[in-house]
Amino acid sequence: MFITYLLRELRRRMRQAIFIAAGLALGVGLVITVTAASDGVSATQGTVLRSLYGVGTDVTVTQSPTAGSGGGTRFNFGGGPPGQQNAGTSFSRDILAGGGMGTIKSSSVTTVSGLKDVSGAAGALVLNDVKLSGTVSAGGGQPGAQGGSGSGSAGSGGGSVNSSSFTVTGVDPAHDALGPLSSGTVTSGHNITTAESDSNVAVVDSNYAKAQNLKVGSSVTVAGKTFGVIGIVQAAQGESSANVYIPLARAQALANMPGEVNTIYVSAASAADISAVSSEISRALPSATVTTSSNLASEVTGSLSSASTLANSLGKWLAVAVLAAAFGLASILTMSAVSRRVREFGTLKAMGWRSRRIIRQIMGEALVIGIVGGAAGVGIGYGAAALVEALAPPLTASTASTASGSGGPGGRFARAASSAHTVSVHLTAPVTLGAVALAVVLAIAGGLIAGSLGGWRAVRLRPAAALARIE
Repeated sequence: MFITYLLRELRRRMRQAIFIAAGLALGVGLVITVTAASDGVSATQGTVLRSLYGVGTDVTVTQSPTAGSGGGTRFNFGGGPPGQQNAGTSFSRDILAGGGMGTIKSSSVTTVSGLKDVSGAAGALVLNDVKLSGTVSAGGGQPGAQGGSGSGSAGSGGGSVNSSSFTVTGVDPAHDALGPLSSGTVTSGHNITTAESDSNVAVVDSNYAKAQNLKVGSSVTVAGKTFGVIGIVQAAQGESSANVYIPLARAQALANMPGEVNTIYVSAASAADISAVSSEISRALPSATVTTSSNLASEVTGSLSSASTLANSLGKWLAVAVLAAAFGLASILTMSAVSRRVREFGTLKAMGWRSRRIIRQIMGEALVIGIVGGAAGVGIGYGAAALVEALAPPLTASTASTASGSGGPGGRFARAASSAHTVSVHLTAPVTLGAVALAVVLAIAGGLIAGSLGGWRAVRLRPAAALARIE
């Protein structure tokens, strides 16, 4: 009797039932879409932070530059003492420079790896290979030069300087599971092995290899030394990479930084230990800069940051508002329908139906509408999430970094650069089972709320008076 009467009433009020279900479906669909977009932004932000902050690590340790740090590399242009070169003298220099980053003793890597909540640590030396060539200007002065990525030229007073540079990272092959090469895929050849720790071998980024027409068996020149290419590595999507990777020991020797690194990659025993690890490292290395992904998240700018703000604040509040409106609309329509059924309820009372049974009947109708609305909302949510993923433009995220060095007499290499590293990623909007379950629960809850208010309205009606009008 309950099912039969319920289905009859739903068929008789089909238009109103569809309208209520559609309102609930819209609210539920928006909740799913916003949740999927928020999860996608969070996942994308995690990928970007990993690439901007430290591949495969939980914490990175760096050191602010100090006077004399970075290897103390000098340029002497020409054959005589500084300032006494003959006009027209040609020069050519190829050096590894630290890019203004301060250095840390390699022994600090061992110190960090021995801390309580640390599962691993690896040191690296992030450098720039700078090539300068040209002639000394008339009058024996020094030609101006400015290091940077790519290549360029400058001239002054009849002299000229041609420059080019690429990034080089010295990696420790004994800890290849952590650090710059940990997430890359070797597409050709092999990675640097411990047996090659003191060899002139190099692994080259796939994009740089393509641009320079390099392959396994080719050679690259780093700081004037020839390195054989033993592998081509492709960085994971959205992650940055150096152009060339060489053994750490060779990078230290060529950059005149024996026993030093400028970045330490640290892995915590668990995600819950990251804060503790940061504190432990700060105590062990008081002068070092300790950075976690949460620190860097506040410094990320670009469209990804804006999307994160929209998804986490405006989007969620919009979903809450629409869902509340859908619940309110369903409740109002249900109460209005109950008011129009006063004669029907009077008849049922006369037939012996108790108020509890009438309320149960109304609740049953509202529950079915809620379930239908939830199912439709899941479909809307999946479709909207797919549209977001297909139509959303690529998102970008940037972190500004400033490196500086000081020049001096004697042709010392001087560099001051301010750059922003940018990563472009595609937004995904994954719909999880948890989001679907939440949406269905919300739809059912909306139906039950509407049914409860409808039942309350039915109890307050005067079915006896309506029955008298029928007679």
